[in-house]
Amino acid sequence: MNNKRQFALRAAGLFCASLLLVACDKTPTPSKASDVSADTATQEWSKHGGGDAEQRFSPLRQITPENVDKLGLAWAFDLGVSRGIEATPLVVDGVIYVTATWNKVFALDAKTGALRWQFDPQVDRSKGADLCCDAVNRGVAYSDGKIITGTIDGRLVAVDAKTGTKLWDVITVDQSKPYTITGAPRIVNGKAIIGNGGAEYGVRGYVSAYDINNGEMLWRFYTVPGNPENGFENAAMAKAAETWKGEWWKYGGGGTAWDSMAYDPELDLLYVGVGNGSPWNQSIRSPGGGDNLYLSSIVALRPDTGEYVWHYQTTPGETWDYTATQHMILAELDIDGEPRKVIMQAPKNGFFYVIDRATGELLSAKNYVPVNWASHIDSETGRPVEIPEARWGSKAPYLQLPGPMGGHNWHPMSFNPASGLVYIPVLETPYIYANDEEFSYKEGRWNTGSDSAMGSLPSDLAQFKAVKAAVKGRLLAWDPVRQGPVWQVEHNSPWNGGVLSTAGGVVFQGNADAKLVAYRADNGERLWDFFAQTGIVAPPISYELDGEQYIAVASGWGGVFALVYGGLMPAASDPGVGRLMVFKLGGSAKLSELSKASIQKPTPPPSTADAITVAEGKQLYDSNCVVCHGDHVISSGLIPDLRWSPLLATAEAMQAVVLDGALSSRGMPAFKALLSKEDVGLLRAYIISAANDGLEAKLEIEK
Repeated sequence: MNNKRQFALRAAGLFCASLLLVACDKTPTPSKASDVSADTATQEWSKHGGGDAEQRFSPLRQITPENVDKLGLAWAFDLGVSRGIEATPLVVDGVIYVTATWNKVFALDAKTGALRWQFDPQVDRSKGADLCCDAVNRGVAYSDGKIITGTIDGRLVAVDAKTGTKLWDVITVDQSKPYTITGAPRIVNGKAIIGNGGAEYGVRGYVSAYDINNGEMLWRFYTVPGNPENGFENAAMAKAAETWKGEWWKYGGGGTAWDSMAYDPELDLLYVGVGNGSPWNQSIRSPGGGDNLYLSSIVALRPDTGEYVWHYQTTPGETWDYTATQHMILAELDIDGEPRKVIMQAPKNGFFYVIDRATGELLSAKNYVPVNWASHIDSETGRPVEIPEARWGSKAPYLQLPGPMGGHNWHPMSFNPASGLVYIPVLETPYIYANDEEFSYKEGRWNTGSDSAMGSLPSDLAQFKAVKAAVKGRLLAWDPVRQGPVWQVEHNSPWNGGVLSTAGGVVFQGNADAKLVAYRADNGERLWDFFAQTGIVAPPISYELDGEQYIAVASGWGGVFALVYGGLMPAASDPGVGRLMVFKLGGSAKLSELSKASIQKPTPPPSTADAITVAEGKQLYDSNCVVCHGDHVISSGLIPDLRWSPLLATAEAMQAVVLDGALSSRGMPAFKALLSKEDVGLLRAYIISAANDGLEAKLEIEK
């Protein structure tokens, strides 16, 4: 352990050298792309990605680089929450539908913002214990007069689009297991398609299809094989099982399909992005190696039956949380003088993939961010050429790019058929992967098989500054034909919003600095911005009513980076009220001012525990609490800062909440099945130590 800690202290210095291992290509000239598979709806935004191809491109052209400076707020609606908002709004028949925290659905007049109805699915908030990445969701689906939403506690619910009256409500997961749903459903041929999350907690992933009329399940495709003794559901699972070793099913296997999908109606293929392994550490999950299909893969299915057609695996033998659940886009590109129907993805692993969407053949793959886990993707085999030291499971700790946040996370990118460019919200967040030498699988607990302490930011000022400087975010315009960057805009934080591009030649993105920004699509020139009072991570959309083009985006700072590192690396905005904001040329509305609540910082109890006790408490905290309450117990403000909690006053008060669930109705679940009274005592000792430590002042953090 001492050797690991010494390695961690050297990490920031080593990081600069690692950046040089693989660099991005030189800037090319953008090439034109055919508009054959472009989404064609103009007045509405009735599907999650704008259309089945998920291009997130609007053909509307009223707003241009020449007049975008006249863009102003038309109206805003307060969603009544202050947590992360990741939803894509939908616009159908003059009504805009948006979701807030805990899956609340709002229907608003798309022109005025007047509330039509709201629906609360009454989510079991104790399921917050099973959420890796905030109480978020990415929106709803619309079909045949119905709004369909997945819920955090694993249900799929349909309501009447005109009235908000519930039509049906079905359970899609085994609720005795730590499954959750944060993704938006997709509608294909009268079916609502939905996946789920929970890989870190030890579940087996799958995607399911339900009849939109009554919620009847029509088919289910598992993404990883189960226990061979129980037989395999189909030939695809039997084939996949040949690529696994050991007794992987005891750990769930992972492979949750928690976000991206796309559909090609001509080929009648549904594309599903598959997530990481459970645990991350392949040497535990599948000792002896293997590709571990269909982890980190794009899988093509027949949407009417769930039949497997083909797959492409971006990261064979996944061991870094390198999901392939990131946004996928369908397009037609001119490659080597030949039009090709492709699917494009920039998954977490740092490479941008262009794949033939009929066959799964790799056409090209280049890194869009610095990477040091693989030198390149072999064009003949389609496989990464790994750097041996990066496979950390049985080796020394390894400082890696990208880390588990990925080079691109869930935030959607956009493809503009006119410019031929893909606009990607990218990030660089280094991470030290190290084997958890004391790992033992614990039901319902965060099980990665990695030493969680290595992911904690350094408490030494010089090291902290070096790491902070290495953490980056940018908007990247990428040429998918020539596989290289065209322009990029640097951000102050890595955690920024999804992207919209338009036929008017404008690209819109929100950011961590609480601004919605418009850029020129061809060169990235900043044209306009609007201060939203709180960070934006959700993607914008565009629609037209009565001859006017509107831009809509939901604001609400949150998500996994904000929760874990937002206290130590604060954005230039505060957590604030979640809103839906709608803009048009000549808009003159104003946001209401927010009253900034002051954080009460009572004097904490004195820290009397010895160093060993505090260290044991930190280990428990990093394994159970850090993903909500923040690294080093420094909260982003989205969740109460435990250092100033009255619960620290007595061991009994803390036990009532942590073990018995006294605050479960507010999203703080009971951990009685996971922790003991002795564990809570260790946690309390560590939190009290952190409260007395004054780390923010030592690290010169300004909020």
